[in-house]
Amino acid sequence: MEYIHIYHTNDLHSHFDHWPRIQQFLTSRKKLHREQGEEVLLFDIGDHADRWHPYTEGTRGKGNTELLNRAGYDAVAIGNNEGITFSHEDLDSLYEQADFDVLAANLYRKDGTRPDWAKPFTIKTTKSGTRIGLIGLTAYFSHLYELLGWKLTEPLEELRRQVEVLKNETDLIFILSHLGLHEDERIAREFPEVDIILGAHTHHVLHEGKTVAGRLLCGAGKYGFYVGQVTIEFSPQEKQIVQKTARLYDTNELSQADQEQQWAEELFIQGKELLNNTVTILPEPIHTDHFKPSPLPQILVEALREWCKADCAFLNAGLLLHDLPAGPLTEYDLLKVCPHPINPCVIELSGSELKEIINQTFDEKWPHLQIVGLGFRGTVMGRMEYDGISIIVHKGVKKIYIQNREIKPDAFYKLAVPDMFTFGRLFPGLFRAEHKKYFLPEFLRDLLGWKLAELHRVTE
Repeated sequence: MEYIHIYHTNDLHSHFDHWPRIQQFLTSRKKLHREQGEEVLLFDIGDHADRWHPYTEGTRGKGNTELLNRAGYDAVAIGNNEGITFSHEDLDSLYEQADFDVLAANLYRKDGTRPDWAKPFTIKTTKSGTRIGLIGLTAYFSHLYELLGWKLTEPLEELRRQVEVLKNETDLIFILSHLGLHEDERIAREFPEVDIILGAHTHHVLHEGKTVAGRLLCGAGKYGFYVGQVTIEFSPQEKQIVQKTARLYDTNELSQADQEQQWAEELFIQGKELLNNTVTILPEPIHTDHFKPSPLPQILVEALREWCKADCAFLNAGLLLHDLPAGPLTEYDLLKVCPHPINPCVIELSGSELKEIINQTFDEKWPHLQIVGLGFRGTVMGRMEYDGISIIVHKGVKKIYIQNREIKPDAFYKLAVPDMFTFGRLFPGLFRAEHKKYFLPEFLRDLLGWKLAELHRVTE
């Protein structure tokens, strides 16, 4: 009988606080299993890198690759944070120094070739001769990848092609799936050739895995809170799984690594030093307030409209986390004040559609609404700030003006917003709108830096 141990992490999002103990745990477990003559493999299922952290931002993700190297990972999938928050050039060089396989079956260059650093699958052969096929898939944000110069194929269609290649060449097939739990369940039901699905993206926590149609689904939450382990008892003679079990280790309960807090602080400082480039010099502090009118959110919304060449714009003040002090403004300062991987977006709307959307922004729920997900790294939504939009109330009648002209129901307007407003639950009208243009790879902090540099030009 052969024992195969798989350890998996996912959705770290550059939360490095527990990484030293995760690395220590993985290293010790790998040593233990190998001493016992058992197979062990380490996988990360994507979104290891997140540009909110100065170390990831300063190294353009290469620091994350180095951390995975040191921990001895065998293969990784890419998540949407690797795929669509880095520029084409940065993603193309992200894994240059990787000592592990990068599995991205549904990612291509625009000409239909695969990037040099990615494989659709790999096959690991154990000492007993068991052939394990590994396929990596990433979430289907096809339009956003296209804007960055990549081509993404539909994941399950791609999986069908790769399974066809592997099914007669392997004894086991594992999926490294950055697709989310719902899609993992589909894979389990539709692909009897697949044995194990290691999941990510939806941050699901499956303490003992989940069995769907005889397939074992796994997920280890987010932020390094858990490390997953799958143990497979396999009969090499019969080429069959005898037993498969899954469990999660709570990293709070793992042995503490030496000086792990100091290590995390040093990583932060290293990133901060890499981002010490001066963008401009501010002659005076710029204040922000989440609940009252303040200058910094107004500067950002003006930057959004101007940069996108839109007729009007609005955004939430909660995107800006604190004031900016007088003096040199660095790339690190911009990251700290606006850490979100949120891009500008322009939507073309009729006057009547735009009026309805603007009226929704007056809802009193917005300022104190707590936002989780959608790329938002703050706490509350904050008040709405506008540019190119004015409201006049006369004798109880509210009139909306765009560029100082009353909005016309049948005219068409270009509205600039943070892309988080187009992803569903906040503004269903923007989610449903047909004519949307996303600007990538620029984040809102890039626009803020551009605008502040325009306002406060540094003379040589």
